Amino acid sequence: MDKGICAVSVASLRAENSHQSELTSQLLYGETVDILKISGDFYKVKMHFDGYEGFVSTNQISFISEEFLTNRKVEVLQESCDFFHLPEGRTLLSIGSEINSESNIPLPKLTSENIIETAKQFLNVPYLWSGRSFFGIDCSGFVQLVYKLYGIYLPRNSFQQAEIGEVLSFVEESKPGDLAFFENQDGQICHVGIMLNHQEIIHAFGKVRIDSLDSTGIFNKDLKKHTHKLRFLRSIF
Repeated sequence: MDKGICAVSVASLRAENSHQSELTSQLLYGETVDILKISGDFYKVKMHFDGYEGFVSTNQISFISEEFLTNRKVEVLQESCDFFHLPEGRTLLSIGSEINSESNIPLPKLTSENIIETAKQFLNVPYLWSGRSFFGIDCSGFVQLVYKLYGIYLPRNSFQQAEIGEVLSFVEESKPGDLAFFENQDGQICHVGIMLNHQEIIHAFGKVRIDSLDSTGIFNKDLKKHTHKLRFLRSIF
C-alpha cells in the first residue's frame, strides 16, 4: 500500500472526492497516511495518527517510501504557530505539525500543569467545524491536538474520546487536564472540553474559551446561560 505525507500547513480531509464536500477533519504538515485509492483529483487516505479516513487533494500529499516511514525521526511542534524554512520553502506551521529531525525530540512530560499551559495557548483560536489546527479548531480537535503534544493519541470525535480512560463520579474528583463530556437532547455525546479546575473548563465553542462548569453543565458568561449539558467526566492519565 502506498504511503503519503502532508506537504502543506493544513490539508482538508473531506467526506467525498470534491472540494464542495463536507470537511470531516484535517491533516497537519508532516502527518502521514495510507493512500487507499485515487479518485479523480483526490486520494482516499487513512491517517496513521488516529485512523481517520477521508479524501484529500492529490496536490497536498507527497509519496513516501515504507523505509522512510520506518526510519523517520520527527519533532512535534510545541509552539502555537511559526514560520519554518522547509524543503517546500518558508511555511507557516501550526502547533502539532511534524518536522523531520536528525533525532527523535522527546515530548514534554505529561502533567496536569503542562496540559493546562498548552491548552491555554489556544485561547481565542476560532472555532472551525472539523478543524484541528491553530488556524481553526473544533472541540474534539482541540482536545486531540493538546494531548498529541504529550504522546497520547486520542480518537478524532468526542463520542469516541468518551470511551477512553476512567469515568469519574463527581466533578470534585477531577484534576486539571481531565476531560468533561456533554450530551445533546437525544443523549448523544456532542461536546468535550478540558478541565482547568473544579469550576472552570476550556473548550472550543465559537472560539477556544474558558467558561464556568457546574453539575448542570457549561455556563457561558457572555450568553449568560448554560450551553452544554454535562454527561460525565473522564480521567485519561
